[in-house]
Amino acid sequence: MRAKHRLMRVRTIALALAGALAAAGCSSHAREAGNVTGVAAVGAPAPAFDEATAGGGMLSSSALRGKAVYLNFFASWCPPCNAEAPALERLQRRYASRGLQIVGVDVLEDAAIARSFARKYGLTYPIVVDGGALVHAYAVNGLPVHAFIDRDGVLRAVVVGELDERQMIAHVRALVAPSAPRR
Repeated sequence: MRAKHRLMRVRTIALALAGALAAAGCSSHAREAGNVTGVAAVGAPAPAFDEATAGGGMLSSSALRGKAVYLNFFASWCPPCNAEAPALERLQRRYASRGLQIVGVDVLEDAAIARSFARKYGLTYPIVVDGGALVHAYAVNGLPVHAFIDRDGVLRAVVVGELDERQMIAHVRALVAPSAPRR
């Protein structure tokens, strides 16, 4: 019981630190670090972005058009983020053929830390290094945060806090399910 209480305290501290980092990242300087257009609202088009990847390239939301996108906001120091990483990789491998693209959004850390996190968990999906632009657009004030964007680029859900694999799968299945014929 003592270990469970300690874990809850660590999670609370991690969320508080994430909130402080997110608030610090919402300065005008941090917003200029990435090119993000719009503010996230469920049921509306997801904010467009063009962000640097941990590998040194760039990733644009326009390059993801037609895919179901799962944005996972994380930081290497966040215990729940570390716990979720293996499940996210399994989801990417399992649902990639059905059009899923997971994108890790490393919050306010540098590319070297993001690459180290990816190596630690064998992550194959792209990771963008966000200087605060995406954090601001999605109003991230704790970690982890999960944003689910359908194939038409519409934000379908935002979930704050740790998800287990079963919960992740439910959101992903809703994104990759064949849609009804359009009229």
